Amino acid sequence: MVTDSRSPSRVRRPTLDDVARAAGVSYQTVSRVVNDQPSVAEATRERVLHAIKALDYRPNRAARSLATRRSNTIGIVGFDTRYFGPSQMLVNIEAALKREGYGLTFTSIDDGTVAALQRASSEIADQHLDGIVMIAPIAGADVESISDLFGATPFVMIDAEPGEAVHSVGIDQAHGVRLAVEHLVGLGHRHVCEISGPLRWNAARERHETLRSALEVAGLERGPSIEADWTAAGGFAAARRLLATRAPCTALVVGNDQMALGAIRALRDDGYRVPEDVSIVGFDDVPEAAFFDPPLTTVRQDFEAVGRQCAEYLTTLLKAPDTPRHRRVLFPTLVPRASTARPPEAA
Repeated sequence: MVTDSRSPSRVRRPTLDDVARAAGVSYQTVSRVVNDQPSVAEATRERVLHAIKALDYRPNRAARSLATRRSNTIGIVGFDTRYFGPSQMLVNIEAALKREGYGLTFTSIDDGTVAALQRASSEIADQHLDGIVMIAPIAGADVESISDLFGATPFVMIDAEPGEAVHSVGIDQAHGVRLAVEHLVGLGHRHVCEISGPLRWNAARERHETLRSALEVAGLERGPSIEADWTAAGGFAAARRLLATRAPCTALVVGNDQMALGAIRALRDDGYRVPEDVSIVGFDDVPEAAFFDPPLTTVRQDFEAVGRQCAEYLTTLLKAPDTPRHRRVLFPTLVPRASTARPPEAA
């Protein structure tokens, strides 16, 4: 902040002129740096950026919009942010774009249908936005129609179906499942069952299909798979249905940590111990996973990295709209904890 010379007790927001004086450069040079124009020597740019930071200068977004003919605003279509994964994607994308100096506008979808996604796309396409981020984790989204709605506005999709010809960022769910299977097979498990997320979701379907194939590659029979709704209550109900089949099961791969929490409760209610009788692996590594009883072995997804990659990809598209379409892929990691152990017959 800067002291007003006409009233020393009064503090005003710093201006471009203040930054120019502090950096020893012209107003025009500061404007070029603020608007990220290339025609500034690197040493000069660093001096201006140092002055901006020292003065805590923040560009006036409205004035900047008039000067650059941009809104400096990014639209984000969120999806079922009641759940941990989508909500963490949204939070981290928001934080990364704010660090890049963008304002944000949100459209949230909670009913989980393709029709709702299409409606949200149409609504946000009518706004004057520099770019758009879509969290679109459900199968059947008409990417070509969405692209037509957005016209020349750059956009990046999160959790699009693998193989879609679109600018996208995603986590390799298949890699995460293979890590879980390798862990369980390494412990000696031969009877692996599953509680999947809703199979209309791309991530849930990819995990489910990969688990089937990974068990086959490992020479194991496919145990029962029960579909649930991402919630702890859904995991509890799915585990009850699984137990009712009386199928052999020494290990359970669960589509997210919340469902794993419900599954643990259902197993205990039926007299099973975790991990002595049944090992459990979740997905996400929610902050509470380390404090479950027992602490949960899970596949960690780096949602902060998703946010960073999304912001970086979108800002690249804003500067170079002809950037070829591709999918930026992030790889999850396995976090072993006390919910997995050797199966009873191998103990």
